[in-house]
Amino acid sequence: MSPWNLLALPPLPEQAMRHLLAPLGDRVTLRLPASRDRDALLAALPGAEIVLGDWTGTLVMDAEAVAAAPRLAFVQQPSVGVDGHDLAALAAAGVPLANTPGVSAGAVSEWCLAATLALSRKLAAADAAVRAGEWPQQGLLPHELHGRRAGVIGYGPIGAMCARLFRALGCEVTYWTRTPREDPGYQDLDALVSGSDVVIVVIALSDETRGLVDPRRMKQGALLVNAARGGVVDQGALVEALRDGHLGGAALDVFDVEPLPAGDPLRDLPNVLLSPHVAGVTPESTGRLVTAVLGNLAAAVEGRAVEGVVNGVSPVISRKFSQSPIA
Repeated sequence: MSPWNLLALPPLPEQAMRHLLAPLGDRVTLRLPASRDRDALLAALPGAEIVLGDWTGTLVMDAEAVAAAPRLAFVQQPSVGVDGHDLAALAAAGVPLANTPGVSAGAVSEWCLAATLALSRKLAAADAAVRAGEWPQQGLLPHELHGRRAGVIGYGPIGAMCARLFRALGCEVTYWTRTPREDPGYQDLDALVSGSDVVIVVIALSDETRGLVDPRRMKQGALLVNAARGGVVDQGALVEALRDGHLGGAALDVFDVEPLPAGDPLRDLPNVLLSPHVAGVTPESTGRLVTAVLGNLAAAVEGRAVEGVVNGVSPVISRKFSQSPIA
């Protein structure tokens, strides 16, 4: 059997990509777009049978890209999020799209807990004060996390691990997910948002969840922690709730626009912890991601079912044409 034509979109040099995909041996022929722009993507797609996605979201398989790839049989996204890909267009073309569920659950949930503790104990403010020559032992008013109510929005692997970690510290934890559950821990979204001392957002961005969380509806003095996508939280409402003192603080790993633009009001607001979308990035999670991606790519070219398909297409990958890959 001739090698599968694999188009790799991550922002890595060709030599690094070849090194990562070396375990696939001669079962694939690796290609990269000539440049990291849309025209180069569309030009590279006609011969692609497998697409390894771009975790930055710069190069995406939207409807136009799917139409430009008549031989496409499988898309493997090397992340949990599949933002920008047109799931319906891929499904209509019979192309399964897989992500890497769970690989960053430990890293993201630890970040959410660490960020909450940093806000609760006023660690950034204390550090800044001491560096400035102050000694505010009485003025910071930090809070303990034990005994507080934590609400988790999203209950996939990350949400479930967040719940375990916060419960381990003595929090009363409830959660909301789009599929209601007969579970004492499940709570209506409005009740969770308005009644929690800490709201942890770890749900995927979709048309249904865009603008899902309005921070102005949160409890006075509550903390917001967002490690999902910027669009899940109404960012304008968040700025308003922080400016008027309604919220006690926010920890944000994600934003409407990334990188966070110069002049964005979030840069200047107090009691806001800003992070450059790295909650899930650790050596350990990266190792799990590489293992998951290589496992799925190997399964695809060997005719075994892949894991993590998110668009409802059969997980068994089939070639669309038998001829040799386009040179």
